[in-house]
Amino acid sequence: MDRHLPAPRAVTVVQLPDGTYTYTDTAQLPAQQAPQQIVQHIHQAPPDRTVQRVALGSGIGAGAVAAGVYFGPLLVGALTAIAANLAILAVIALVLGWCVVTVVRTLAPGGTDTANRGRKAR
Repeated sequence: MDRHLPAPRAVTVVQLPDGTYTYTDTAQLPAQQAPQQIVQHIHQAPPDRTVQRVALGSGIGAGAVAAGVYFGPLLVGALTAIAANLAILAVIALVLGWCVVTVVRTLAPGGTDTANRGRKAR
């Protein structure tokens, strides 16, 4: 059924300089230059890489940079673990101190009076 129809051509409607419109073959149109897009990504260096970049810029060897890359996060992890342990020890000391004061007030003869006299003496 479609064998006797001509092959479809890419036809476009264009506006001529005098304002009239006409059909034209897209193969005969001049190639249009698309504006070139430049995509530039600007990133800020993460804090743990700043020392390595300064080291590379100052001519320090790759071993020092590799050590910084390896030991930097390791040092941060160790300091975090130490801080967590100290916080836990502080909470334990606080609870034990509260327990000792409570037991002394309870068991000592006149424990509450003794505690009050200690406050007044200061």
